[in-house]
Amino acid sequence: MRHHFGLPEPDFANTVAGDVQGTVVQAHTVHGGLHTHHHPVRSAVTLPHRIGVVPPRTRFFQNRSALQVLTSPSEYENGVAVTAAGVPQIRVLSGLGGVGKTQLAVNYAEQLWSANEIELLVWVTAGSVDAIVSGYARAAAALTGVDDSDPKHSAVRFLEWLASTPVRWLVVLDDLQSQADLAGLWPPITQSGLVVVTTRRADAALRGTGRQLIKVGEFAPPEAQAYLEALLAEQPGLADDESALLTQDLGYLPLALAQAGAYMCDRDLTCSRYRARLADRQRSLDSLFPDRDGLPDDHRATVAATWSLSIEQADRLAPAGVARPLLEIASVLDANGIPAEVFTAPPVLDLLSTRAGRPIDENDAWDGLGCLRRLSLITWEPRAASRAVQAHGLVQRATQDSLSVDSIVSVTFTAADALVQIWPEVERDTVLSQVLRANTDALDVAVGEHLWGSGYHPVLLRAGTSLGATGQFKEAMTYFGAHRDAAARHMAIDHPDVLTIGHNLARWRGEAGDAAGAVAVFQDVLVDRLRVLGPDHPDTLRTRHNLAWWLGEAGDAAAAVAAFEDVLADRLRVLGPDHPCTLITRNNLAFWRGRAGDPAGAVVAFDQLLSDQLRLLVTDHPHFLTTRHNLARWRGEAGDPAGAAAAFDELLADDLRVLGPDHPSVFKARHNLAFWRGKAGDPAGAAAAFENLLADQLRVLGPDHPHTLKVRKQLARWHMDAKPGVAAELPSPEAETDTRYSYDCAHVPDA
Repeated sequence: MRHHFGLPEPDFANTVAGDVQGTVVQAHTVHGGLHTHHHPVRSAVTLPHRIGVVPPRTRFFQNRSALQVLTSPSEYENGVAVTAAGVPQIRVLSGLGGVGKTQLAVNYAEQLWSANEIELLVWVTAGSVDAIVSGYARAAAALTGVDDSDPKHSAVRFLEWLASTPVRWLVVLDDLQSQADLAGLWPPITQSGLVVVTTRRADAALRGTGRQLIKVGEFAPPEAQAYLEALLAEQPGLADDESALLTQDLGYLPLALAQAGAYMCDRDLTCSRYRARLADRQRSLDSLFPDRDGLPDDHRATVAATWSLSIEQADRLAPAGVARPLLEIASVLDANGIPAEVFTAPPVLDLLSTRAGRPIDENDAWDGLGCLRRLSLITWEPRAASRAVQAHGLVQRATQDSLSVDSIVSVTFTAADALVQIWPEVERDTVLSQVLRANTDALDVAVGEHLWGSGYHPVLLRAGTSLGATGQFKEAMTYFGAHRDAAARHMAIDHPDVLTIGHNLARWRGEAGDAAGAVAVFQDVLVDRLRVLGPDHPDTLRTRHNLAWWLGEAGDAAAAVAAFEDVLADRLRVLGPDHPCTLITRNNLAFWRGRAGDPAGAVVAFDQLLSDQLRLLVTDHPHFLTTRHNLARWRGEAGDPAGAAAAFDELLADDLRVLGPDHPSVFKARHNLAFWRGKAGDPAGAAAAFENLLADQLRVLGPDHPHTLKVRKQLARWHMDAKPGVAAELPSPEAETDTRYSYDCAHVPDA
């Protein structure tokens, strides 16, 4: 018996019956016609050669910083691919849809081709695994002359060809949707090849061996303006003096600038007229850019539709169903920076849980932000503190446009409630305070009408009082003045929230230097509150309390004492002796007794109040610290400047610990410590302390703030007094010490 490949020869004869065409593979008996298939062979292409359709390069391409990273002076030396300073040969351009990644890749490829730096250019649209495999198969057929019926086999043949050829080649994989689509399909790293990938993804998996992830952002402002002016150059006059402002409105996004330019040219709109349309929040984003028939530069999608696929992808990533509502929250807040804590606040977690149909915790929300970052829909720097999360303004607007009325109302209240929840009661961090106010302003601009739907939302009140609490008195006055006008459009004149706005307007008008104006507004508010709420309502008593203070500030200390005595009697009757508001009234009554000429009586009253507060409050409570402040002041004015200085020195240490170095109350404590140090016989120490205080107030408050001007005045006088043989004519302590006034719950919404 013969053997076949080491096996016994089968005990049968091969027989073929019927017509046979092609190569015969004998397998026992074959009945009927036999047809075999082989790979058709054709001539391979001649190099240099281009495979795939390279998109056209825009007429007004802008050189950009990302292009400088992408390119190097000479990509090849003696036929071997080289890169600058060890830059990998696979470069991944990652960024938001519309930032111009494809155009950067086109320009790069065309430059290499025109300079004869490459002999093979392969452009593959990488929207799916099938698209990548199909593109590779076409390249394999062109390069080898073999058409394989299985495209996967052809794709492997193409990669093998790239790995073994000395030919200088560039492969561009455009618009990669998922790094998983390239599993087993990454072009090889060779001495003769270069790879560019464009993608909206920013996953860590894209940073593999031999790869460089290049983040592509929007145009720089000069690039954006040059691009827009070039787009409009054929219709002189459209690029008017608001062209730079328009590029800013469009967030310097190349796609938006291109499509806005086409829209403006089609409708003969100047930049200023287009900006007016863009500012109209009643217009959808779709209505402000061309429809699909009018898209320039072979764009495949309108601005409004550009990010829809990315949002869907992000929302499918684990934890599923979390990314989209997080982006909706971000869409109504400040594009320049949102604290990450907003997205993990209880109101947001409640919304996420409702939308997902399952409990969502802080970790899920954190991961949801990561999903948005992976699709380049947000930038998120967890270590950036107050401005950790940013979203492009047009992404925000497109997201808002996609929401139903019910959804936008839900998102608005969720975002507003979250801001209130994370807003610190004591604002130690001035940057965080500014960011929270900016987010409130952005919310008001985007969807402000909903914040008035069931009254004056607490976040609006919180933002206004934050302005005043950080020393911006005129800004706070202007803020509440504008909101009083807005309230007239949204609510009845007797609505309690309208009266609350008026109450705060009066307060900050007084702080801004108009005590008489504050008295007038408080008197108007009091008339309305007596009529609407009655004499014993807490809000009515609150208004009487603050009116009493400003009567004194307007120059009538005796009237202030009398008014506070009346308020105290009613608060004792209505609220009782231990109520916080009763204690506040005692504080301010004691103060005005001192101002009315009885500093010793003020010291006794503050000392008694401090004993009661020690029983009722924690020692770090702001009201307890305020009482210590005022007791120290009146101790000095009662004739004990050294005791006052010592008390302020002790208070300052606690103020710094509790409130932070830049808090207005800390500045007041430093002011008074310096003053009483000088009055106790150390004018040089006073001058040095005022000099240090001035430097910090200039940094925090600015040169024109009333408190800064007061410190300048003090510094000059104590410098003069510190000179040997010179006696400065110092003002009375009453006029020059700084006051900490306990406002009666004016920083919280009226009950």
